[in-house]
Amino acid sequence: MSKFSKFMRLNKVEKENGWYAPTKSLCDENGNPLEWEFRHMTSKENEMIREECTIEIPITGKPNMFRPKVQSSKYIQKMIVASVVMPDLYDKELQDSYGVATPEELLLAMVDDPGEYSELTAFVQGFQGFTTSFQDKVEEAKN
Repeated sequence: MSKFSKFMRLNKVEKENGWYAPTKSLCDENGNPLEWEFRHMTSKENEMIREECTIEIPITGKPNMFRPKVQSSKYIQKMIVASVVMPDLYDKELQDSYGVATPEELLLAMVDDPGEYSELTAFVQGFQGFTTSFQDKVEEAKN
């Protein structure tokens, strides 16, 4: 038996999908808000999204010097889109029904109440294992 047998892939617990109703404006025939299905992202997926949402900002007073800046709104939108299983935010028919062309635009059109969107953001961050919000980390880094 390997000294690492407990760490082998077959011992890794699979994370279950979760359900959450992000908006009260989409309801079933009984008036209950529709629940969306969410999946857990991998650390690799998260890193790819964060890299995609990071830009280089010139440092004032230092020519040719740059610092990375994560575009937090874009990052959160992409993280939510990557987490959603149902509804399929990539579905062309669904996008067309809202007059949008990307999954991120569809997300914002479907959850168009700022308070509900904020709650969805908090849910997804918690679901993905972030114990403090991304915005909290941004504020902490500023201080």
